[in-house]
Amino acid sequence: MGVFDRLERGLERAVKQPFAKVFKAEVQPVEIASAMRGAMDDRAAVLGPGRTMVPNVFTVELAESDYERLASYEHALTDELVAAAEDHADAQRYVAPGPFEVRLVSGDELETGIFRVRPTAKDGRQGAGRGGAREFAQAQRARDERREAQEREQREADARRTAAEARQRDHDRADHDADAYEESAYRRPAAERPRLRRSGPALTIDGRQVPLTAAVTTLGRGEDCTLVVDDPGASRRHAEIRISHDGPHLQVILRDLNSTNGTYLNGEQVGSEELRSGDRITLGRTHITVHLEG
Repeated sequence: MGVFDRLERGLERAVKQPFAKVFKAEVQPVEIASAMRGAMDDRAAVLGPGRTMVPNVFTVELAESDYERLASYEHALTDELVAAAEDHADAQRYVAPGPFEVRLVSGDELETGIFRVRPTAKDGRQGAGRGGAREFAQAQRARDERREAQEREQREADARRTAAEARQRDHDRADHDADAYEESAYRRPAAERPRLRRSGPALTIDGRQVPLTAAVTTLGRGEDCTLVVDDPGASRRHAEIRISHDGPHLQVILRDLNSTNGTYLNGEQVGSEELRSGDRITLGRTHITVHLEG
């Protein structure tokens, strides 16, 4: 039989009526017993190996209406509450500084259905139990000091963790700013790179620029050409570019050298044609862009 069952049956025997019919108030004796058990567990103090002491006096403060209703059964009620406390102490291997006591008092400031349990320790046993309340109080203080020390250590650990997280955020932000600065510094020279200035006519082929410094520049697949075009569609001597001056004016002439596939200027096949800046020469599948001095 459980503690609460035993309490209910004992009270029923004491008042000779069904338990539920006698106690219709919001505060039930089983609630008081449960609160006493919780107070014992919360206030348990370890005195040594196998010795855990708990309070033995419980003052139950009730609202005036609840007190008036339960006072008629105070003797039977307190006896059963004491028995419930003893059973719980035996089950948990608790020791007490003296016999268990339960006192019912009226609390003027409490509302109906609200109660408080105030546990204390009181010496009452002879011999081994003498001084138990003082020993219990000392153990309680030691437990409270340990709890405060643990809470203080936890607060300090939380503060250290918070500070470390803040430092890490600052470090990450600084790294991000530094990376952004380095990236912008890296891009800046490319943006400010001066444009190359050409001093004379030139050709652009396969992304590289070839200046036209000679009066005659031959183009073709042959190694003896001035500009070798690595293209199977180009003849060994495919075309030539001649540079001459007509007074102050520069003349650049493109002439096909009887190539097999022909020479094309801006998409049209030509035999001999004067070049202008931006013209596009095609030999086989190779495209060459003309740049004249300007």
